[in-house]
Amino acid sequence: MKKIDTIVVAPHFYTMEGAGVGYHGDAAMAVDGGKILEVGDRSRILVEYTAEETIILDHHMVLPGFIDGHMHTACNIMRGLAQDTNSWMMFGLQPFDNAVNDKERDAGSRVAILEAIRAGTTTLGDYESKMENVCAFIDKVGARGNIAQTIRAAKRRVYQPGELYEFDDAMGEESLNRNIALYDQWNNKAGGRIKILFGPQGADFVSPEMLLRIQKAVKDRGTKIHMHVQQGDRETYQIVQRYGKRPTAFLDELGYLDESLIAVHLTDCTDEEAALIAKRGASMIVNPGSIGIIDGIVCPSVAFQEAGGMVALGSDQAPGNNCHNIINEMKNVCLFNKIKYQNPEVMPAWKALRMATIEGAKAVGLGDTVGSLESGKRADFIAIDLNCPSMLPVYTYPMRNMVPNLVYSARGPEVSLVAVDGKVIMQDGTFTYVDEKEYLAAIPQYPDTIGERAAEEFFAINGTNAHFMREDKL
Repeated sequence: MKKIDTIVVAPHFYTMEGAGVGYHGDAAMAVDGGKILEVGDRSRILVEYTAEETIILDHHMVLPGFIDGHMHTACNIMRGLAQDTNSWMMFGLQPFDNAVNDKERDAGSRVAILEAIRAGTTTLGDYESKMENVCAFIDKVGARGNIAQTIRAAKRRVYQPGELYEFDDAMGEESLNRNIALYDQWNNKAGGRIKILFGPQGADFVSPEMLLRIQKAVKDRGTKIHMHVQQGDRETYQIVQRYGKRPTAFLDELGYLDESLIAVHLTDCTDEEAALIAKRGASMIVNPGSIGIIDGIVCPSVAFQEAGGMVALGSDQAPGNNCHNIINEMKNVCLFNKIKYQNPEVMPAWKALRMATIEGAKAVGLGDTVGSLESGKRADFIAIDLNCPSMLPVYTYPMRNMVPNLVYSARGPEVSLVAVDGKVIMQDGTFTYVDEKEYLAAIPQYPDTIGERAAEEFFAINGTNAHFMREDKL
């Protein structure tokens, strides 16, 4: 018998191997040194291996940890402050975003990360302007990070509809240098669990010259660009006014649409533009809950996939989406596309699960590392408790209903175990390496002071939520 670190035993494994969900019944997984050795027949695994620890999950389904491709966890301190309004960024978010300081952002970020892990996320694609403390917390909690630092030259102020952004070259230079410094400090750290990407906020927020400098920095380092692309009519207007063409055509002419680009949203893309981006080799992150609330739009992920592109799911940010929960995004991407196409067979549950796992991992550049339970990959896995009311009853014949129930019925508490690199980081609601209560208890001290700082601009802008407050609708 070969001695290894861990054997995981469960009645149902979904490995995501092949073109489907890679189902194995009555199986076990052998893990050693943070890597998966194999998933196979339970009786054979237990005969061939002896483990330091055997995890018995007798009423669970085991599957790869979820990939949250695009997050702004620092916005979590503003959860619920920018819903139900047009001009979301300027008239909804901006008054509060201008009022929040770094300490408050960090506090919110930590809670968002814990929330995501509780719902099964093992890889966090976080994105913001100051990411050093986020990297440190992801390291501490034991998760995996695919982190981008915001690069932006457009001055941070409220712009009126139709007003072109005012660029500050020194600001853009500083933010690029911060991204380079973050890469030097954190890339491949935490035992290889943290990767650093480059994060131009969007083609409308930096100059073409800066975009090309970022691209060179990325290719020199062998990493990727994580960028909002054609994320609304606001961006389209800015690019058309400056350069005389729509964002996709502008980026294509610039040579930006290639395998180094992870394109987020594509909110204002036509199906043809989305297909072009996919055919050029870029990948996509779709954030259905966020863009549904912010813009009332279903982004063209189906067209992107039909053109051969890989798509990941993202939770985006809590002032728009209100949660960091990939189970929520799986359901949203299915429902919204069924409604969009008026076809119940569009975006089936199994496809959404692949977007949350193996296809998501490929989309963000981690397909060789995580996303499926296969020999040689890192042992990032989660367990879903099938005795939860939302997962009952369990059918295995003539069809299995666990994947549809996970996507359409589950809410997050069904996740009973989360492991990264073979180490359990959350089990039965308790985190292994951090005290969750400490971080939750830190939050209530902040809303009153943030609200006081934001109030003048909030009421001066006089957006939808200001009206709702005056009309006793909030």
